[in-house]
Amino acid sequence: MSKATPATLALTRQGLGFELRSYDYDPDAPRVGLQAAEALGEPPGRVLKTLIAEVDGRPVCIVVPSDREVSMKKVAATFGGKAAKMMPPPDAERLTGYKVGGVSPFGQRRRLPTVVEESALAEAYVYVNGGQRGLQLRISPQVLIEAAEAKAASVIA
Repeated sequence: MSKATPATLALTRQGLGFELRSYDYDPDAPRVGLQAAEALGEPPGRVLKTLIAEVDGRPVCIVVPSDREVSMKKVAATFGGKAAKMMPPPDAERLTGYKVGGVSPFGQRRRLPTVVEESALAEAYVYVNGGQRGLQLRISPQVLIEAAEAKAASVIA
């Protein structure tokens, strides 16, 4: 597994601290984020999943705890839109340059407006995808917000 991904390179260029953690990715897991949390021995609320959605046709990035579901109504409101829906996986892969299951909020082909579920800010550290399946980045929530140029908001159902 390569430790140099667009995500790790983006954080390194910004001089921001992170730790790499790898685990055995299970492509057949019913919920990839929960499988990652279990493999890392971390509570699911600390292991965040990165989702790509559309708000009024515009792509956005959503980062939420792996054990929570997103409220599309809240996502739309957060980005000043009327309607939100998940982007089809092939479109998300083309847009971000990452495979689904390995999408990172950092180093995407095109920087997307990003929101991080505000409850993640209460954690001392969180995990986000490092840009490939089975690779996680352990970072502070503040670094996540800074590096992704994200806003924090309540977007879970």
